[in-house]
Amino acid sequence: MYEGIVQDLIDELGRLPGIGPKSAQRIAFHILQTENFDVSHLAEILTTVREKVKFCSICGNISEQETCAICRDPRRDPALICVVEEAKDVVAIERTREFRGLYHVLGGAISPIDGIGPDQLRIRELMQRLADGTVTEVILATDPNLEGEATATYLSRLLTTLEIRVTRLASGLPVGGDLEYADEVTLGRAFEGRRVVG
Repeated sequence: MYEGIVQDLIDELGRLPGIGPKSAQRIAFHILQTENFDVSHLAEILTTVREKVKFCSICGNISEQETCAICRDPRRDPALICVVEEAKDVVAIERTREFRGLYHVLGGAISPIDGIGPDQLRIRELMQRLADGTVTEVILATDPNLEGEATATYLSRLLTTLEIRVTRLASGLPVGGDLEYADEVTLGRAFEGRRVVG
């Protein structure tokens, strides 16, 4: 629609999740029309994020260090592990201030249509964390949609062989929704009302 580099910018912005063609066009024109917009600072931050941010070697959360702040916090309860799909879900749960245990980020959910099976997720790492007997409860906090439910069902069946209490977040979360969009009250109530799986 536009010529050359402007269209390239709109196309690149449109590849970001949640940014459609119109939003990409608005962002591109904001960058072009705002004189005090510091493009070099934005580029520097993007480059720095790619270089410095990695995934926690223990839980898979994002971190600038080898382990994330939650895994390094001695006040967290090591007997509780909350399993989530993505690092952004950790932030959503932390906002509720209801959970004081540790996390395990799977890196997605089982989705055969997208070619994602259990082997593509961090399930092996979860089982290694559970092997030492420290954990007494695993809370399955996957999204309340088809993929999240399939992942929770798979994990609950896998974990029944261990002597660990397995719970799932209670109702209150909308089916088909994402944890990151749930408000703190709804997510907090879902946490309080979690139930045993199986």
